[in-house]
This record gives sequence, C-alpha cells and structure tokens, in this order.
Amino acid sequence: MNRAWKGPLLRQAVALLLFAGLLAGLVGVAGSARLERADFVFNNTGEVQSLDPATVTGVPEGRILRGIYEGLCVKDPVTVRPLPGSAASWTKSPDGRVFVFDMRDEARWSNGDPVTAHDFEFSFRRFLLPETAAEYSYLLWKVVNAQAFCTGKDADGTEREVDWSEVGIKALDADTLRIELEDPVPYFLELMAFYPLFPVHRASLEAAQREFPDTWNVEWLKPERLVCNGPYVVEERRINDRIRLRKNPMYWDAKNVALDTIDALPIEHWGTSVNMYLTGEVDWLDGSIPPNLVPELLKRQDFIPKPYLGSYFYRVNVTKPPLDDKRIRKALSLVIPRRAIVENVTKAGQAPTWSVVPWKELDPENPPLEGEAAAEEARRLFAEAGYGPGGKPFPVIEVLYNTSETHRDVAEVIADAWQRELGVDMRLKNQEWKVYLDSQTNLEYEVCRAAWIGDWVDPGPLNFLSLFVTGGANNKTGWGNAEYDRLIAEIGLEQDPAKLEQLMLDAEAILLEEYPVLPIYSYVTQNLIKPRFGGLHGNMLNEHFPKFWYWMDDEELAEKLADLPPDLQEVPPGGPSGGKYAPVGRARQIGRN
Repeated sequence: MNRAWKGPLLRQAVALLLFAGLLAGLVGVAGSARLERADFVFNNTGEVQSLDPATVTGVPEGRILRGIYEGLCVKDPVTVRPLPGSAASWTKSPDGRVFVFDMRDEARWSNGDPVTAHDFEFSFRRFLLPETAAEYSYLLWKVVNAQAFCTGKDADGTEREVDWSEVGIKALDADTLRIELEDPVPYFLELMAFYPLFPVHRASLEAAQREFPDTWNVEWLKPERLVCNGPYVVEERRINDRIRLRKNPMYWDAKNVALDTIDALPIEHWGTSVNMYLTGEVDWLDGSIPPNLVPELLKRQDFIPKPYLGSYFYRVNVTKPPLDDKRIRKALSLVIPRRAIVENVTKAGQAPTWSVVPWKELDPENPPLEGEAAAEEARRLFAEAGYGPGGKPFPVIEVLYNTSETHRDVAEVIADAWQRELGVDMRLKNQEWKVYLDSQTNLEYEVCRAAWIGDWVDPGPLNFLSLFVTGGANNKTGWGNAEYDRLIAEIGLEQDPAKLEQLMLDAEAILLEEYPVLPIYSYVTQNLIKPRFGGLHGNMLNEHFPKFWYWMDDEELAEKLADLPPDLQEVPPGGPSGGKYAPVGRARQIGRN
C-alpha cells in the first residue's frame, strides 16, 4: 500500500511548476535551512494580518488562532459542533436566553496564570469597544444592550448610550460567566468556539500599552510577549518565512496534544506550494492547488474534495460610477460564464451559483438566465443605462484579487465574457493578502474578488446574508438598503421556520436585484494531506484544530487506506511511522471533555 504513484502527467506539470515557482520559494527555503523541521508543516497561503483574535476575519488567521487560543468552547473536528473548552460545562435557561459557563479549574495561560471568567468578560468588552474596530463585533449584538454599547444605537436605530454594567455579560466570580441574550440564538455555542471571540491576556496587553504607547498593538503580539491559552504558543515568527508553534505545556489538555512543533508557511505561489508538498517539505495544503493539476490529483488518495460552506463572488464598489448603477452591476453578473469557470478553471467539483448562499438549489420554476438569453438581457440593461453601441464609451474596469493563479484565471475568463458580450475591458490588479484586505475595507477598488466561508453550521443562510447590512464591517461594498436591513433584523428575531425561510428569501431577492456582489461559485474543500496524518477531518466549514492533530501508527493507517475507494491511486503516506506522534487514545478520544 505504500508504493509511490507513477503519475507521468502530474510529474510533467510539477516540473513546469517547479521552474515557475523556484524564485518564489527561495526566501522561505533559505530561511528554513537554519531550523530543524517541525513535526508538521502546512502552507498558510500568505502572511497573517494579525494575531489579535478581535481584529481579524480571514481564513489564514483562523488557522493560527485556533492553535494558540481557546474559547469557552472548542469544536468537534468532524461535526464542528461545540465541545467544552476553557469552560468545563454550561447551563442554558429554558427560554434559551441565559447561558452560565463554569470555567475549567485546570485552564491556564501560557505564563501560568489561571484562565478566569474575568478574562472573558474583559475580552468580550474589548471586542465590543468601538476603538477596537472589530469587524465581527455584530456577532455579540444579540447580547442584552451589546449593540447599543458598541454602536451607540439600538437595533431599530434609536440612539442610546449604554454603560458596560448594563451589558448582559458578567463574570459573577473567577469561575462563573453569565451571558444574557435579547433573544435565543440557536448557534450561540458555536460562536463561543469561533476565533474572534477567543480571550486575550489582559495583564500582558496592558503592560505593552504602558511600555509602548504608540506601537503596543504590534509589540504585544510578538512571540516573546504573546501570552496564549491554547494548545500551542508562538515560538517564532519570521516574516515571509514561517510562524512556528510549539506545544504549550501549561495547556489544560497538554497530555493529549500530540505534536511538539508546527510550522505555518506564508507561500502565495501555488506551484511552489505543491512542489514542496510532493517533495515532503510540506505535509498539508489547504486550497493552494493549481487548477491544471486538479484532474490528476483527483486520482490520488491524499486529495478528496468535499462540499464546503463557502461562496466565491465579486464585490462591487457601488460608490464609483458607473458601478453605482444597479443595471450595470446586474448586466455584468448576467454574462459571467459560471459553468465554464467550474468546469474549465477550478475543476474540483465546485458548483456554479447565482446566490451568495453556497450550494443553494436552483428554483426549477424560475431558473437563472444563461447563455444568449442572459447576454441579450445584459445588453438591454447596458443600453438602458446609456452604454453599448451608439452610447457612451464604458470605462475600463479594474478587478482586484489577492495573489493566486486561480483568482487570475477566473478573472481572465470573466474578462473575456465581459469584452465579448458587452464590450467592457478589464484590467487586473493583484495584491498580497494583507494589502488586499485593507483595500477592500477602505473601498480602494472598483471590483474585487472575494469569498465568504460560513462561521458556523447555520440551518439557514443568515451566515451570508447578514454580511451586507448597511455599514456592516464585512459589507465592504458601500451598498445599503433600508428594507434589506429591516428584513435581516427580523430574521434575527423570528422563531417560526416557515416565516424565517420567507424572510430570508425576501432579503436575498433584494440583494440579487441590487447586485452589490456578483455570485460565481460554491466552494469545495481542497485539502492535499499526507494519508498518515490524523485528526484533520473534512467538514462543511473546513475548520481544523491543531489540538486534535497527530501522525497515525501503521495499524490505523492500514485501516484508513482500506476504507478508501479502490480506484484511487496509491501515494506514499508520508510522516513518521510507528505512531511516533500518536496521542494517547488516538482519534477515538475526541469529545473526551
């Protein structure tokens, strides 16, 4: 079962990629030569924006934060449902509005301080303070008086100043945290395991503020000062090389954390990333797969894409003419060749979508316009707006994307369609991850490649629709609609499933009439992972939790490979043999808390 797969097409493609990506990988390779290889190495696809959980929203940041911090809850790596974390247990009132969390006695910060309810109250208050500028602050607005404390306004827009003592978050003592909600939130415990709501160490943060009043938000997060409460700490951070995590001996469940060291690499060039995986320098890639390799990779045991609660779309800056005209935005959306993109570019099983809600089934009675019918309607809208043959010349549209071959290839297919069907020319602009995020936030773009991954396993699409409320920190389009805002607010209050469904359909209809975003496709996971590696499971959120990771022993590896479809090609399992890094009890101990 361990023989190497003889894949000539893949080898030829990789040889070309190796040449193309050689220069991109030189800096990282040179830097890594001075370090002993970590027990596990993965590519994080770019430099993280920050290690402050309150201020980030990206997937690369989440991968690191889930290793170094722990919320009141953690998530089961298979079901992504909540398990006890820093809280050993909790109770919920019969009406679902009040949660009381009992802190874990043995929970410690990496400097030995106990993790207390006061730490979480401090962190949640900081998360809601306007000066923190947390883009995810709305996640706690269902807490009593939290929205007014954060924004100075109630949900209905009434201005009201609120003191922290009036907010429904209270440490009753060091061991007990009480949270009171305005209305029941079915996914509230999932939020308590979501990285923006991880706690921070108050004493070390405030010490940095005193010592470095102008740069404390940088100094506080340096490895030598960063105090964590998760299974790992940041041992070293080398910009453009790696973040090295080391097992935290003070973590309450350290005996069941298998890996001593983990390296996260910031490689943006996907060809380099695959080369490093195939040569054994990297053990896991998440999404950084060149599309031209996907058909061959689908034959392998280490690459099995699965549906992913994520949506790929273009944001439109509606403040910039002529994109401030919804007819123009709709016309641009109509001619996007979605099926051609998923069949000829991404190739891994992604689904074309006409909604920001991923994997939404099409209405058979009202299918979306496609092909020539869509192009005719788009040209009609363009002419109505004064453009096209005999009309005003349409300016070149600049499309911003973060560095990636796939994003470029998708953009080129769309550019061809826009030029062919509407006579619109596109100019591409790529930026590294951190700069790209800032450009979106500051509306310094015209059209921007974007995506959104579900933050919890939501029974409905509020996970996605709530992004686009007026002035929402994750809206980033300049668009707003009062009726849309009203519907989203109602959705948050409605308990009747049938009424809830209709409210969401009504809200989505407004979004798809105004087109501040142009939906393109629904994601699949693209994890290329060494077969011997355990604890990293496919799930709908594609979230993975370092506390559960380990290398399998030979017996468990054989069991796993025996369960795979027989038509998949065999590949070397990689990693140490004999269970060198296998934790006590292996994967069967998930949920042991």
